[in-house]
Amino acid sequence: MASPAQDTVPGLLAAVAAARPDATAAICGESRLTFAALETGARRAAHGLAQLGVGPGDRVALWLPNGIEWLVLYLACQQLGAVTVAVNTRFRSAEVEDILGRSGAKLLALEPGFKGIDFAGIIADVNPSALDALSAVVVCGAGTVDLPGRKTVGYDSLVARPPLDRPAATPESGSVIFTTSGTTRAPKFVLLDQRAIAGHAGVVARGFGYVADGSVLLQALPLCGTFGLAQAMGTLAAGRPMVLLPAFDAAAAAGLIARHRVTQFNASDEMIQRLMDTAQQTDLYSIQWIGYASFANPEARTLVDAADARGLTLAGLYGMSEVQALFARQPEDGPAELRALAGGRPTSPAAEVRVRDPESGRLLPVGEAGELELKGPSMFREYYGDAAATAEALTEDGFVRTGDLARRTEDGFVFLTRMGDSLRLGGFLVSPGEIDAWVERHPTVDACQTVAVDGDRGPVPVAFVLPRSGAAVDEAALIAHCAQGLAKFKVPARILAIDAFPVTESANGVKIQRGRLREMARGFLAERPAD
Repeated sequence: MASPAQDTVPGLLAAVAAARPDATAAICGESRLTFAALETGARRAAHGLAQLGVGPGDRVALWLPNGIEWLVLYLACQQLGAVTVAVNTRFRSAEVEDILGRSGAKLLALEPGFKGIDFAGIIADVNPSALDALSAVVVCGAGTVDLPGRKTVGYDSLVARPPLDRPAATPESGSVIFTTSGTTRAPKFVLLDQRAIAGHAGVVARGFGYVADGSVLLQALPLCGTFGLAQAMGTLAAGRPMVLLPAFDAAAAAGLIARHRVTQFNASDEMIQRLMDTAQQTDLYSIQWIGYASFANPEARTLVDAADARGLTLAGLYGMSEVQALFARQPEDGPAELRALAGGRPTSPAAEVRVRDPESGRLLPVGEAGELELKGPSMFREYYGDAAATAEALTEDGFVRTGDLARRTEDGFVFLTRMGDSLRLGGFLVSPGEIDAWVERHPTVDACQTVAVDGDRGPVPVAFVLPRSGAAVDEAALIAHCAQGLAKFKVPARILAIDAFPVTESANGVKIQRGRLREMARGFLAERPAD
């Protein structure tokens, strides 16, 4: 395993490659890469990116599935001190336009042949002004993308360059930007530096037991999110192999676990349930334990008990982009009632946890519920391009205000629920304002409010709209409008026209009664719009 003294990602990678050059680092399909090959490939790709004009501080958007290409390009950016902008392959024109435009990405990498997604068509629907900073496109795999005025380069040609001589990274170099939702319309851009990423990787490697002989990690979580990247970097720091799954499929995951004797991984509750529904008992015998995020699922204990009955041990986790995933976990050898809870003991011994009464501001003792505040070496540097939001998120003494309701324990904390109105859809935290803003682009809509209610397969969004004067709202047309610009999991199950939003008058102004909207949504959800 790399020394904890390594405080840049290239330094971490070089140390592991020197210690375990011929050990397998990554497996994807029939492709395998050793740590030496991964380090050399990253340096080769870095040289190619530098020739395309990418340098320290530049943003490079990776709109790619899990795969060796994602890993190599991310590590190449780290060599240059460039910032990776993580883009979910499920995102469509509205999200891509916002991310590329506000980040000022200089280069975009994508895989046109992945799952039949029309990447070129999505880009064509993006406002050209959002692409002003974009100078080049890297194409991975089969297919082509032609953006007028931008240079197009194949991934294979990048990794055919001579290796970069010397990395330009420093511990303060920006490493990655994750998009995360708050209560504002636009997602925040969480920027983490290389010291935070490399340091947390070593902490996870040790704290999660990845360093143990024979450890093999299934990388089924998307690398474009902190949940996936934290596991991948912890695996790399441990010098152990990761088995990459481009997109989660329960049958494929079960096959990879059996084939490669996977010992550990992290996943959402939904992924684990699908795996248990699909896998044979013999597929999973090698699993030692699984870290899972329940997303405040009230049936979490049921899932833990069902896993126990299958011989699988689940342990609850906690993380967020601002402090990285795998920030805390429950003990895998604890009782089921404890392992079912999100939260736990912080992974880093340097992390600090406290809980504050949101009304009085008083710090609360063990057992009392309030807003969770966290501090530690894994913390983000800033919300990129938003100094005001950064200042609002941090206390005077450097703790991040999580917006989560939690109670402190003797050695950590238990997460209870989100304090705000964010929606958990498709395993992702989504601001309702993102959906509202897209719906309001339609010429028949004056205003929109979106809430989430339980559907047949988990939480689904339901939108309420105020029609423009003289306009008739066509629900099917509005849903089709959303499908064109939003990821599928953000598309409302129903869009309902109402005369006015329910409101409450208060000393601080008029507030929309989102609880009342949720009640209304539950009543309408059983109905379906006409074809």
